[in-house]
Amino acid sequence: MNFAIISDTTCDLPAEYNSENHIDIIPLYYSIDGVVYGDDKQLEPTEFYSIMRGGSMPTTMASNPDTTEKIYRKHLDNGEDILVIAFSSALSSSYNTYCMVANQLKDEYPDRKIIVVDSLCASMGEGLFVYKAVTLRTHGKSIDETAKWLEENKKHLCHQFTVDNLFHLHRGGRVSKTVAILGTMINVKPVLHVDDEGRLTPLNNVRGRKKSLNALVDNMIKLIDGYDNDMIMIGHGDCESDALYVKEQVEKKTGLKNFMINYICPTIGTHSGPDTIALFFMGEKR
Repeated sequence: MNFAIISDTTCDLPAEYNSENHIDIIPLYYSIDGVVYGDDKQLEPTEFYSIMRGGSMPTTMASNPDTTEKIYRKHLDNGEDILVIAFSSALSSSYNTYCMVANQLKDEYPDRKIIVVDSLCASMGEGLFVYKAVTLRTHGKSIDETAKWLEENKKHLCHQFTVDNLFHLHRGGRVSKTVAILGTMINVKPVLHVDDEGRLTPLNNVRGRKKSLNALVDNMIKLIDGYDNDMIMIGHGDCESDALYVKEQVEKKTGLKNFMINYICPTIGTHSGPDTIALFFMGEKR
């Protein structure tokens, strides 16, 4: 291992994967029912989504500069260069925090590199970006070679997702109140993606949950030809059976075999809501 990889909470990778691959995670924070979570204090995903289903509305906060500096220093003091893979700058100020702290430390550690990459990704899209960096590092690529590959390929990292409740998107300013009310009445399920600027953007609407899940897979099939999909990632807002259904459909229609499935973290889940399903892969365009 010739450099350290750091990401943040929103990459949604399993803790075991992070531990096995020596990935440090910078925490982002959220508040629900007056209690702030982050660092070592966390709700289990099932509990978080249960509280949301009960009507509580969380709020989110970005990363902390002091915590970021502490994590950086651990690796710098160990003689390691650092590659930071950040949550999309279009969705959080955390990327700016990581750059600010890196700039503050560069004179103190003149022999070390800190490269911060704006992933323009969210959830396990960011996680897939981290996975690609780990793979490149494992194959002996340098920090500069890895960062270059990430910059050149970030707009080929595709996010397709659907939500079950339009009112969470309304709270985040993604749809109007009228659209949320009417869409709920006629059982509209939007299919969205993360665009080239790293923003959540609607693609199309379908009627019914099962059709929205199938739409994720159909959209993927249109984009993946010619791209290396050695790993497909699926995130879910406490609806694992739907995630497994999407996995089965992808496997059946593409023959792809390697999948990673995990919960969508509270930072993302606050805005997407329970029962969100998200599919992440490499493709022609976002």
